[in-house]
Amino acid sequence: LGVALRADNFALAMMLMVALVILGIGLYARADFATPPGVREARRPFVFWTLLLAIWGSLNLMFLSGDLFTLYVALELLTFTAIPLVSLDGRAETLRAALRYLIFALLGSVFYLLGAVLLYGAYGTLDISLLAARVGPGPATWVAAALMTTGLLAKTALVPLHLWLPPAHAGAPAAASAVVSGRVVKGSWFLVVRLWFEVRPGVVTVPAAQLLGGLGAAAIVLGNLVALRQQRLKLLVAYSTVAQIGYLFLMFPLAFPGGTPQPDGPLIGGTLQAISHATAKAAMFMAVGLIYKGLGHDRISDLAGVGRALPISVLTFVLAGLALTGLPPSGAYVAKKLLLESAGATGQWWWDLAMQAGGFLTAAYVVLVLAHALVPARDPVQVKAPVSRLAELAALVLALCSLLLGLVANNVGLPDALPGA
Repeated sequence: LGVALRADNFALAMMLMVALVILGIGLYARADFATPPGVREARRPFVFWTLLLAIWGSLNLMFLSGDLFTLYVALELLTFTAIPLVSLDGRAETLRAALRYLIFALLGSVFYLLGAVLLYGAYGTLDISLLAARVGPGPATWVAAALMTTGLLAKTALVPLHLWLPPAHAGAPAAASAVVSGRVVKGSWFLVVRLWFEVRPGVVTVPAAQLLGGLGAAAIVLGNLVALRQQRLKLLVAYSTVAQIGYLFLMFPLAFPGGTPQPDGPLIGGTLQAISHATAKAAMFMAVGLIYKGLGHDRISDLAGVGRALPISVLTFVLAGLALTGLPPSGAYVAKKLLLESAGATGQWWWDLAMQAGGFLTAAYVVLVLAHALVPARDPVQVKAPVSRLAELAALVLALCSLLLGLVANNVGLPDALPGA
């Protein structure tokens, strides 16, 4: 009944990534939420910094938790700090998006808690280490697995449970979008990994693993195709997030090709993909926020001349996009290489097609935005609001981190990222 906390390599890797992203977002947000010396802090900055630190603490608690109930507490803390951050502007549009987010999140929490109750009733414990030794195939285990996984997928925004994510990004401040896309959705994915690879690896069925992979492949294709049809830059990046989440679930059928876990390559690849996506997508949203602030809009068709007016922001967007496509030496390149090798070794060639298609579609919308940004404007672009150089550099550094992550992984060697290692 006690609270179990532990830090394995998997948790430490995620905690370091969160610290890096939160640091970058904090530096970026100073331009909008800093309080000058001698001035009383307004309510909006106070709420923003409080929620940002609360999200950081909730994620760290999630990564360190060793029992299913503490994980539930961390999951709820994360939900009820992320939703107010999304609706920080208080406009009707953002409040509607936050309400939709809340409904999906609460339903996900109910499903997760029901599954945890079933496991406790069947095995008498919620401790992950004890459950790993006791859980066996059976109706209670399979129903609990289905309930908990479905609930977590709703919080992760995997297709078709992604309907809350794009509206939440559309009206949220850029810093909030960077947090939600770069970090919050990874928390529930982390729980899915814990449950599948550690609590019940011996009872995972091949059809269930293939279903998760199929949903991931659908997210990659659907998210990228819808992103290409967007007229607003922020919505393009939001649907790109839907697509990138799909890569994180291709690891499941590759790690359980015959029901027996073979997690080394797929799990390390999935972890690198999560870290690379977090840094790149945070940088993308930050760059889009700067472009919106400078131009007063984010319409893709009206970006002519922005490459000359805001070169660092455009460069950040392009570098983050290149990292997401999986070009070397990005972390996504190493991650996709590991996943492709696992697909070849297990004879699951159809996942290769999904990853290759995703890379081409990601490159397509990056080139689309770059083409509009580099077109000379008829009249010189007037920057409507000054853009913070510190914010530009913070976003650029995160994009470079994602682009150069592959070099770090190759130089230090791929870590043993298995849960419990």
